[in-house]
Amino acid sequence: MARPEPIVRASQVSRLKQGDFDVVVVGGGITGAGVALDAASRGLRTALVERDDFASGTSSKSSKLIHGGLRYLQQGEVRLVYEALYERQRLRRNAPHLVSMLPFMLPILTKDGLVSRKIARALGSALWMYDITGGARIGRIHRRLRKRKALAHMPTMPEQRLASAYIYFDAQADDARLCLSIALTAADHGATIVNRCAVTAITRDESGRANGVSVQCDDERFDVTARVVVNAAGVWTDEIRRLETGVDPDTIRPAKGVHVTVPWDKVRNDIAIVIPVPKDKRSLFVVPWGPRPDGTFTHTYVGTTDTDYQGPVDDPQCTKDDIDYVMRALNASVTSGITADDVTGVWAGLRPLVKQINAADGTGQSGKAARTADLSRRHLVLRGESGIITVTGGKLTTYRKMAEDTVDAVLDLLGSTSVRRCRTKRLKLRGAMQPRNDGSREAHLESRFGTEARSIHDLVAESPDLGEPLVPGLPYVRAEAIHAVTHELATSLDDILSRRTRCLLFDREATLAAARSVAELVAPAAGWDRERINAEVATFTEICAHESTAALVTESEMYP
Repeated sequence: MARPEPIVRASQVSRLKQGDFDVVVVGGGITGAGVALDAASRGLRTALVERDDFASGTSSKSSKLIHGGLRYLQQGEVRLVYEALYERQRLRRNAPHLVSMLPFMLPILTKDGLVSRKIARALGSALWMYDITGGARIGRIHRRLRKRKALAHMPTMPEQRLASAYIYFDAQADDARLCLSIALTAADHGATIVNRCAVTAITRDESGRANGVSVQCDDERFDVTARVVVNAAGVWTDEIRRLETGVDPDTIRPAKGVHVTVPWDKVRNDIAIVIPVPKDKRSLFVVPWGPRPDGTFTHTYVGTTDTDYQGPVDDPQCTKDDIDYVMRALNASVTSGITADDVTGVWAGLRPLVKQINAADGTGQSGKAARTADLSRRHLVLRGESGIITVTGGKLTTYRKMAEDTVDAVLDLLGSTSVRRCRTKRLKLRGAMQPRNDGSREAHLESRFGTEARSIHDLVAESPDLGEPLVPGLPYVRAEAIHAVTHELATSLDDILSRRTRCLLFDREATLAAARSVAELVAPAAGWDRERINAEVATFTEICAHESTAALVTESEMYP
């Protein structure tokens, strides 16, 4: 099979300037990338523009799970769970290198514990419902584990309070890698995709109908003409709608979700564990990360929280309150005494939850659910007065269905009858293959690049030193950073260390220590001179310092 051509950003920008598109998609997160792929695969002339980097917002800061959401079933969202589990299977078929099965364990803690036997029986009933709703499509159904087997999966649990456990099966994926792969696959199907390209205005024809966008791209401003504009900006959706209407639509209620990374040796879980939060009707995931050949892992991450957010949407941070909340929950379920000093990495993202919408004008209503955790994760597709199609809400797992519904709305607006029906249900993502699963370097590369791992191997064959770790103690190799610049539209050091690889999320201090060496490594391929290298390192250092400072202050101090 021929390898796809590298996507060169300069060529993409040139095409953006010259092109007259059927649809321009605003927002390079998972939803926007999905819309671009759906539209391009149907034969529409498609452009995707992203203000920052692909997946730089919510789509790189999720729990990295491809799942139906057991708690949504308990909230009565049966249709959402059914849809998500159906999409989970499509993703496992279309991107087996990116999406892998992951067992989850629900420990049953009794004897002054947090979960009673009555609740345990209710959990069993909920898991049967989950399997029936679609969980069993993964090829496994839930089962009960005796205490000894349950303890083997996480030996740090309090043995005296552990009665037994349930195990069920879902899937996981690197969210930023998935988003990027979808965007690159859209480009393979003819879409023009450009990051670092901010929309500054909506352009209109004489009748007032939107006919494109004005953008600031690098040091230039120009118009991108399109028959339809799609707003897929996530938590920034209202900002784009404000450009459209001139008023504040107030349709998005951001909910902050935080994850904390700790050394795996502190937890020693070989599968994902669902732990209850004391004195709260929530639970957190405890997920092993960074597999080693001996069956152990480098790290474990814990999350996600779900809280109302009042700060700036451009800067959600993990505060001391967030870390304390996660640590209390984790230490109630393990005996190893984990503290904030053990935390090696954090990430915070905002879910673009949809408020109750006024059907008359598309604005938000003032009524609020008691908690963001109680708001629906279903998506919404709206058509504005000027013809802009807005898609918002939803969840990572259901991005493809969101995109399908959005492009259907685009075609309705265009009045097109000649465009083919949705093709993404069976469309393979770039690099699709079944990877090995032995914790080796080859398995690591295949699980990130699939068949495209050949490009990494070629670089290492030419320069064996590129097979060395990019950051000591982490699984990424130096060749991956070069590939990020030459093949994956990375334009900054942060792109490389936060999203093309996930080094910053694994271990902030180790990544910061390696930042200059990474900048110098990629400089020839990126065209960076010494001044640019220094600027990139300084910017990344500031990102790390801001993250470190936020972790020391309370929520009220961070967002007064």
